[in-house]
Amino acid sequence: MIKLNKQQCPNPTALQSNYKHPDIKKAVKEDSYEKCIYCESKIPHVYFGDVEHIKPKSKFPELEFDWNNLGYVCAKCNNAKGNKWDDQYPFINPYAEDPVDFLCAVGHFIYHLAGDKRGEITEKEIDLNRVELIEMRKERIDAIRTLADKYSNETNQTLKNIILEELKKELEQDKPYSMCAKSIFQQIIS
Repeated sequence: MIKLNKQQCPNPTALQSNYKHPDIKKAVKEDSYEKCIYCESKIPHVYFGDVEHIKPKSKFPELEFDWNNLGYVCAKCNNAKGNKWDDQYPFINPYAEDPVDFLCAVGHFIYHLAGDKRGEITEKEIDLNRVELIEMRKERIDAIRTLADKYSNETNQTLKNIILEELKKELEQDKPYSMCAKSIFQQIIS
């Protein structure tokens, strides 16, 4: 999960009656870099993506058309989360909070910080360590490690700078699994 910056609602009139309006969906999709706000998978490659209610509309009907309660999610995270909600320990909202305050990436796994109940609920209820996510994160981390090795072994400074710029691009927020990628990069390149 990454901290996201939500832009203003592009079509407030449409939002008043249809949170699935194409303008609304396009905006939440762009806000999240076309990634699921929970697992960071690139959605359009495999699915249309859902406009999700961070606080479930079944429990918070007054927030059904609230711009700040909408996010872009994959079907698996949406189904895993469903209409679950804990008032005392709500799911992390990556628009309002930085997920690294609750979760950490250890290799290709996402874990809650020790004793953090919100992180634990988010990690376990949304199933952030399901097998297919672990496999995809591993592929991503292996690619980062290959570039990092190439960078470390390069002796020509011009080529080294080119590789470093390539690495920086691969760590940007629009890339899938950026939380894991940044974590591994910080550990292997100092």
